[in-house]
Amino acid sequence: MAKHEFGIMQEAPKHGHRYDEYQPQKYNCISVNDDYLEDIVAQFNDIDFFWHTIDVPGKGLAYTGVTLIPPTSMPAFIAVIDNRRGLSELKALMIRAVFENKWIIHFGL
Repeated sequence: MAKHEFGIMQEAPKHGHRYDEYQPQKYNCISVNDDYLEDIVAQFNDIDFFWHTIDVPGKGLAYTGVTLIPPTSMPAFIAVIDNRRGLSELKALMIRAVFENKWIIHFGL
């Protein structure tokens, strides 16, 4: 079963640094089954994210890569996942990150 990993970054990403290394334990990531995201992934395509580094802005999740989600994009992200089956833990993580003004890192498939 394919999984995505989401975790809170304790420090904001830095310019010039790539976040390519798969480190879900470093960010205390939660796993989200791909079945819960695949039907709504297109809805993220209007949301501002960064792919692998904050030097590469993009729209939508880097589905098979690393996405950096800034605090400013989390309300839109939460609106997409709100009340979706299997995504309550992800929503709680996002709300916590908003409250703490932290970035989220997403490790795709």
